[in-house]
Amino acid sequence: MEKAALFDQLETFNSRPKPFEFYTAEELWTNEHTSKMMLACHLNGEIDLSSRKMSFIDRSARWIASEFGLREGKSVADFGCGPGLYAERLARTGAAVTGIDFSQRSLDYARDRARQEGLAIRYVRQNYLEFQTDERFDLVLMIYCDFCALSPAQRKTLLEKFAALLRPGGSVLLDVCAMPAYRRRTESASYAVNLQEGFWSPDTYYGFQNSFKYDDARVALDKFTIVEKDRTRVVYNWLQYYETDSITKEFSEGGLRIVKFLANVAGDAFDPDGDEFAVIARRRI
Repeated sequence: MEKAALFDQLETFNSRPKPFEFYTAEELWTNEHTSKMMLACHLNGEIDLSSRKMSFIDRSARWIASEFGLREGKSVADFGCGPGLYAERLARTGAAVTGIDFSQRSLDYARDRARQEGLAIRYVRQNYLEFQTDERFDLVLMIYCDFCALSPAQRKTLLEKFAALLRPGGSVLLDVCAMPAYRRRTESASYAVNLQEGFWSPDTYYGFQNSFKYDDARVALDKFTIVEKDRTRVVYNWLQYYETDSITKEFSEGGLRIVKFLANVAGDAFDPDGDEFAVIARRRI
């Protein structure tokens, strides 16, 4: 490769896209290798990565069941349910649980677990932005800041969907990234052979990671360029960061009103200095 061509390629690797210009979530969750790696992270109860630690999930599920009075006759929709870590725990209350995710590998695991435990959980393999049903729910969940990975247009679509899916008196519970965490982030660029210890491919590859900040939009991006023998692919992991006023406005425009701020989805008291926070919302009348 000529020097000029190599320079141009490196320029492309290190280029800064516009906020949410590209969306590659399905690449991460449906690729044969990375979906396997993501499931392993989900099921490692000692780390906060794809899912939170199992001790937190247990505490969180107990609080959710109590806070929202889950029992037989109640219904729950878990958007981005992954391998069913919350769905399984909440179904044990007797509530009817629907989990939506586009990772076949995660849902295969979740369905096997449900069969083993004798739990009648409905799992739907679909991009949750496209999920449609005539069913209505007492509780809609979206956990581990998944909401923040979506563009403004996608978030508006999802909030309007949530509002339409709620039964009268139903609630939405989700968590988001907070501005204190954004302020601590820094921009960086790094390179490694088999970046992140082989996460991106079972074969040898060359990985470039660029971390960008967009102060006006309060958005951060981790951009991964993965160069394999036969292809080059780019994965974009976006995160929107919030303050209470910005998410209140966004929810209102989506047809929902926030009724409570919390530190997390385990019901702890709101912390203005926390890296994240959770909200409970209901349909705006």
